[in-house]
Amino acid sequence: MKTGLLGTLWLENRYIRSAIDLDFPSRTPAGLVTCGDPSRRSAALALGAFLACSLSAAASAETLMDGVAAASPVPLAAEFAQQVAPRLLLPDDEREAYAKRLQNALTTAQVTLAAPQFIVMVDRSPNVQAALLYWGSVESGWRFIGATPVSTGLPGRYEHFLTPLGVFDHSLVNPDFRAEGTKNRLGFRGYGVKGMRIYDFGWIDSPRGWADGTMGKLRLQMHSTDPVLAEPRLGTAQSEGCVRIPATLNEFIDRQGLLDEDYDRALANGDKLWVLRKDRTPVSSPGRYLVVVDTERQVRPDWAPLPATRKAALKSIPKPAAKPATP
Repeated sequence: MKTGLLGTLWLENRYIRSAIDLDFPSRTPAGLVTCGDPSRRSAALALGAFLACSLSAAASAETLMDGVAAASPVPLAAEFAQQVAPRLLLPDDEREAYAKRLQNALTTAQVTLAAPQFIVMVDRSPNVQAALLYWGSVESGWRFIGATPVSTGLPGRYEHFLTPLGVFDHSLVNPDFRAEGTKNRLGFRGYGVKGMRIYDFGWIDSPRGWADGTMGKLRLQMHSTDPVLAEPRLGTAQSEGCVRIPATLNEFIDRQGLLDEDYDRALANGDKLWVLRKDRTPVSSPGRYLVVVDTERQVRPDWAPLPATRKAALKSIPKPAAKPATP
């Protein structure tokens, strides 16, 4: 646009100069070369100055807007990159495609956001199994913050549901709680280590993954998982229907209250909420929604590798040379 403004300014200036004979001699009917009339010259100079100032101001305004955009990074994107692991690196076209899916899901669910906020989006496709964090609204657009592998429902076993599709509200109607870190009879810590937050979305209708596949009731939760037996398998369907996330993502959402809009409102009204951590540093624009979609991909994208592939990639990183033994 800046180039267009400069080009327009040049054309307007050229037009004034040629039309009113500021710099170009004109010929009278008698063939005599004369300069432009002084009064016309003054008018042209005034008009030219006005156009130059107007176009220059527009160009300056655009430059200012460019500066503001460049100085407005995506909220928490840098922190996500530093604090959440493992991460999935989506190309720009995938980020935009998921943003459109996110908005379509909100529209279908008739969810209208009054202001920009954070939303966790999950793709339950067996060939993806990823959580994507966005910030925005319909008016402001959706800005990608980061993505990480997850595990959703694995059908085929008793009491294993397909993770339901749709938009799910995180509110005090279904209060969160925290993991005790205890193991079941198989030595499995289903909610992860002690203190991890369990995000509760209540009882949801969901397809059974066993028998005839009819609808049943699932207590939909998003939570950490066993750090040894299950977290290394994130990126594949494993759960009974809940969304398993990395402990680092759990901490990231929890510490900054990214889904705590309803909780923050209760705090403002004077409520005491034991589940909120003491070192919490809440954001100013929290959200409250988990959105689950299924892209039904037939092929796993390169940006969402299988856990074994991720592990192999880590092993391929050269280790620092060992220090020589002290004699």
